[in-house]
Amino acid sequence: MSGEITDGERDLPERAAVESERGALVAVLVMVVLGVAGIFAVSA
Repeated sequence: MSGEITDGERDLPERAAVESERGALVAVLVMVVLGVAGIFAVSA
């Protein structure tokens, strides 16, 4: 039973890391898109 608990504890941080990494990537992509849109808006 202790093996099952440790497996569960190992899965949770990995899932949290994946979710936070996805969030960071989405934030960076949004910032890049807004930056490109801003450049086009200024140059137009």
